[in-house]
Amino acid sequence: MSDTHVVLHDPKGLIEAELPLDRAPHEALVTAVLAWKNPDLAPRDYEQIALQLTGHARAVAADVRRLAAALPRSDGRGAFAEVVLREADGRLSAPLQGTARCVQARARLVRALYTRLDRLDTAAPHAVTAR
Repeated sequence: MSDTHVVLHDPKGLIEAELPLDRAPHEALVTAVLAWKNPDLAPRDYEQIALQLTGHARAVAADVRRLAAALPRSDGRGAFAEVVLREADGRLSAPLQGTARCVQARARLVRALYTRLDRLDTAAPHAVTAR
């Protein structure tokens, strides 16, 4: 085994854009978190869940940003996506807290980003390939 490593330079995020989001488990986590009534977790547990949701929110936001950028400037969906992304950036920049309220706020953000992603994804042209 070699002690060398390769540094990947992908400033446009093209490799990441080709990787599909692992949506189902994160949607299940969002559903569970938003169903909490009186959770009694340790602050570190809340922080770990919030970190998981934060990372996924960033990945979904990147997909929203990519799809919005592909739309024509005259398409209002791109402008609305920019509003959603600005709000997401602001919410993601807030420090995490070890509370259920913080985790639920991150879960609502992931849900909102997926809603926007789905609306943009249906608008994006998809390549048709013959089998």
